[in-house]
Amino acid sequence: MTSAKRIHIYGHISAQPQAIANLFGAEVSNAAVADSDLAIFVINPSAGIDQPTIDLWQSLSDYQLPRLVIVNELDGSDSDFEDAIMLGNRVFDQLATPFLVLHGDKGEPIALINLENLEIRDYTTNPPSVRASDVEHQELVADFRAEYLAEIENAGEGAFAAGLLFPAIPIVISNGLGIDVVKSYLDLLN
Repeated sequence: MTSAKRIHIYGHISAQPQAIANLFGAEVSNAAVADSDLAIFVINPSAGIDQPTIDLWQSLSDYQLPRLVIVNELDGSDSDFEDAIMLGNRVFDQLATPFLVLHGDKGEPIALINLENLEIRDYTTNPPSVRASDVEHQELVADFRAEYLAEIENAGEGAFAAGLLFPAIPIVISNGLGIDVVKSYLDLLN
């Protein structure tokens, strides 16, 4: 449990909204709750985003409620984080991607690279270890980083808490990938 904040989780059952709610002390809802501190939308990239979830996103747009997207079910799937982001950009609003997923030798998600400072959070250790990224990683994410930095500069400070910037965070429950990142966003809400 993270806080006494009123957090509501929305999304198709395939994205495990109840498991996400359990991680963050939140409540799953099938109706838009405007009197909430944060709305978290969960996406399973293999299943896509169903129309009721899209409708809930749109109904909350009128309230400028802080919203965060969690992309879950990344392990053992042919779909990936980037697929989910492209879909989210089409049916929600423009999503910000502060982190990208790095995969292990077998294709499993094992680390995140922070696009703001280029640090790598390695979830093969417990607790996750943080290290500087290699030049190779920096070159691979350069375009994504430039896009993200421009997006947060244009949005301005406090844009997430004001409901104007919508971060998308990858999560893998089994190894803890991204859970700490979501908690850091929760801490931004007063």
